[in-house]
Amino acid sequence: MKEKINSILFATFSVRTQGYRTSINGMIEPILGVLKKKTHNFTLIEQPHPGSDCVVPFAEVYRGTKSLKETRFFLTSFILYPFLKSVKSTQTSVIFKLRDFFSVLEFVLRSGKKYDIFIGLEAINALAGSILKKLGYCTTVVYYVSDYSTNRYKPKWVNDLYLALDRLAATHSDYIWDVSLAMQPARIKMGLNPNKSAPVIHVPNALYPEQIDYLPLSEIDPHGLVFAGTLGPENGPDLAIEALKLVAQKLPKTTLHIYGGGQADLERLEALTKKLKLEQKVIFHGFFTDQVKLSKEIRKYALGLAPYKAIPGSPRWWADATKTRLYLASGLPVITTQVPPLGQEIERDGAGIIALDNPKDQAGAILRLLKNKALYKRMRANAIKRAKNNTWENTYSLALKKMGF
Repeated sequence: MKEKINSILFATFSVRTQGYRTSINGMIEPILGVLKKKTHNFTLIEQPHPGSDCVVPFAEVYRGTKSLKETRFFLTSFILYPFLKSVKSTQTSVIFKLRDFFSVLEFVLRSGKKYDIFIGLEAINALAGSILKKLGYCTTVVYYVSDYSTNRYKPKWVNDLYLALDRLAATHSDYIWDVSLAMQPARIKMGLNPNKSAPVIHVPNALYPEQIDYLPLSEIDPHGLVFAGTLGPENGPDLAIEALKLVAQKLPKTTLHIYGGGQADLERLEALTKKLKLEQKVIFHGFFTDQVKLSKEIRKYALGLAPYKAIPGSPRWWADATKTRLYLASGLPVITTQVPPLGQEIERDGAGIIALDNPKDQAGAILRLLKNKALYKRMRANAIKRAKNNTWENTYSLALKKMGF
């Protein structure tokens, strides 16, 4: 990799509330944390997602790690403002996609600056970058894909548009950064011509160095299970609670610790806990915005649960299961399902077990590890070994190196 890149522009989304960027965003923190140090001039275009309390994008400009200015002057967004404000849903909206596309073009054309690398998270941003390349404003365009599904939207025409934009971005960019190795095969299955596709670089999700640490066996709860992350049914927290019911019949001291938020999801899970009479065994710790603090909490337990439900068309089939990386980095073997592609790698490396997405199979995998101390210690050692180099610094440095930077 070159000593320092002259200029990078990164366009992505965020959810904003009360004037602040929340933890729900498209890779902003890791990109800023790593690439600012590798760049003389770094620019971020942050596009508030539907559901935010603002609709006009933000632009932040850095020289090295020093912030130079922030601006919100986007004429195209102000023209679209009434239409943007009329959107009440938190779901993806066509008018917001138009805003994203024009905000990128406007910012670069108005500033007149040129960039060595343009990174667009989501297809619409990457396509804007491709146009800017044709106009001579950037040299290398990266299509960064953190989420993918073959059946993401309804009605069908919206999903067809989503897949068409993905194919366009994949063929008109210089590189594709996929967080999962399962994405490109799915893309090809949905009509992408592999001979016209940009080369794919695997850019897996990662962690901060402070998150990669673990406690000695003597300091963990040998009966503690943990579920951390989004609490929607597709991610399997309900399944984790149902499995606990079966596990507790054989190992009564077992407890489940849930880290996550969302009032509707919590109410659903608390009702299930009460129904199964597990109120003393399921502990809800709430949502942690500080990921380093969350990692310190997770280290206290014996096993990490990632029981994704096998729902047809769910993005989980092609995504990178970040919670499993969080568990491994904390020294926890992982129990997951057949859904996340990363699960196969974890099982291959002897750091976890794949079980079917039903309470009986999940409980069986948990009991197998908690009852077999030799197997548990071996999988724990493999988890620690697998996670030790899983940092954002390594992820992005390797990607840039493969691109010749």
